Amino acid sequence: MSGQILSEAAVHILTTADPDDKTDLTARYAAGWWEGSTTEIGTAELPDRPARPAKPDLLPPGKMPRRSFGSDAGRAAFIHAIAHIELNAIDLAWDIVARFTEEDMPKAFYDDWVGIAADEARHFAMLNTRLASLGFTYGDFPGHDGLWEVAQNTTDDLAARLALVPMVLEARGLDTAPDAANRFRSNGDIETADILDLIAREEIPHVAAGTHWFQYLCERDGYDPVERFQDFVRSRFRTNLKAPFNDAARREAGMSKVYYRLLVE
Repeated sequence: MSGQILSEAAVHILTTADPDDKTDLTARYAAGWWEGSTTEIGTAELPDRPARPAKPDLLPPGKMPRRSFGSDAGRAAFIHAIAHIELNAIDLAWDIVARFTEEDMPKAFYDDWVGIAADEARHFAMLNTRLASLGFTYGDFPGHDGLWEVAQNTTDDLAARLALVPMVLEARGLDTAPDAANRFRSNGDIETADILDLIAREEIPHVAAGTHWFQYLCERDGYDPVERFQDFVRSRFRTNLKAPFNDAARREAGMSKVYYRLLVE
């Protein structure tokens, strides 16, 4: 790990297809960053898409099968969907580390996104372990490619990436997680409910980091952050946001209602 360049570490993870290897490498490279054996940000050529295993099959979001909580397979399909999001989130975090180095961001920016990548890797590992306890593994159910489609639509602009990934997609997780955990709990699956509760708590700082750095860029470049956020959602997300919102969690993450209330579907 000595002398590792952070951007090259990001590309190594992005080009690693096996999910277990991806999570292990994330933990190792994050530790190198925290311990100081990795200090240089550097630059690197990024792939257009992260490497992926042969499974799961990727479907358009609207073609995903409906999931039921009434059976182990139904609950496993829901857990798999969250695990798929977390695996994508690992790559999204490393992509943001290496793709926008020309922005000359402070070290604290990289601290945040390396930490987020490590969190997402841990979340994926917990969910995949839970899948195994139910007799399934990652790849047994289809997944969708909506998260990476958003990433591809924001490769040219760090502010757009921050607006649409942490401030839209991850913030949506804050809205939906409490109900999902409650549904597992009401079906007697306390273990999965506890995992989802933990993930929901740890996603708040992720949204907070996205909001903070989005506002940092807006202040630096002379934009009104609320207007710019709404412009990005309208021009690049191309759909309104869906209520209900977890206003308390969003507020804890630094996202006041003025950001999103005018964008409600």
